[in-house]
Amino acid sequence: MKDKNNSYNRQGDYETFAVEQEQPLLEFLLEHVKTLSRSKIKQTLQGRGVIVNGKQVTQFDYLLKPGMKVAVSRSKKNNETLRSRYVRIVYEDRWIVVVEKQVGILSMAAGHSSLNVKSVLDDYFRKSHQKCNAHVVHRLDRDTSGLMVYAKDKQTEQVMEHAWHEMVYDRRYVAVVSGQMEQDSGTIQSYLKDNKAYITYSSPTDNGGKLAITHYFTLDRSRDFSLVEYKLETGRKNQIRVHSADIGHPVCGDVKYGDGSDPVGRLCLHAFLLCFEHPVTHERMEFETPFPRSFTDLFR
Repeated sequence: MKDKNNSYNRQGDYETFAVEQEQPLLEFLLEHVKTLSRSKIKQTLQGRGVIVNGKQVTQFDYLLKPGMKVAVSRSKKNNETLRSRYVRIVYEDRWIVVVEKQVGILSMAAGHSSLNVKSVLDDYFRKSHQKCNAHVVHRLDRDTSGLMVYAKDKQTEQVMEHAWHEMVYDRRYVAVVSGQMEQDSGTIQSYLKDNKAYITYSSPTDNGGKLAITHYFTLDRSRDFSLVEYKLETGRKNQIRVHSADIGHPVCGDVKYGDGSDPVGRLCLHAFLLCFEHPVTHERMEFETPFPRSFTDLFR
């Protein structure tokens, strides 16, 4: 259904409008969304119920350009926002949700009543009246913080799981490692294989494990520590932690592969950049979070 003045379509729980002139988002919404009051429009914005060109926007002054599409949720779900000390929603649409997880929470359940991101998201979906569940696509260790993406339906999960390495075009971590890095940059390559005790062993030659390739860039140094950026070419279990130990600079706070250095009381590893192709729209999605302050404070 189209209106010659508003040029919108009704699709599911969203009302979609075409932008014809440059103007701030709130001003546009007040002009075009006649079914909601000013306060309700602001609530919808704050509640992540407005999508511009496929991406959720919450800024009142976001500048719209001619040709853009603005979708506004008509459901009550956007009144519910996720409140969790462990999980923050960075982006959400009908197919996926990108979150930043904190230290101390698992990616998914592992045992009875364990604290995990999937359960937190499922509870949020239920309270916001979304008929979906969080499906794990990739994982971060309990003590690693940073960006993760979950699918909201089984079909999207299958697409992302099967094509994950082709879809992800950049994925980076930052770590505080023990000692002063000798090189400004380099590449670590080895084969990684778990033993029966689930300890990952590294070998320069094929040991029957999986080839792992990690690129690193030294960002800063102090007398005792270095701040290092890691770019993964492969995504193997414990890859960064094992490769850091391989070059004699284990990640600080790593009780499994470290040397006892623990300057901030946590595993000093954070997934700060995640770039991938959207599984449905095929848009390039790029997300970045700041480095943890506890990491950068060590180098002031």
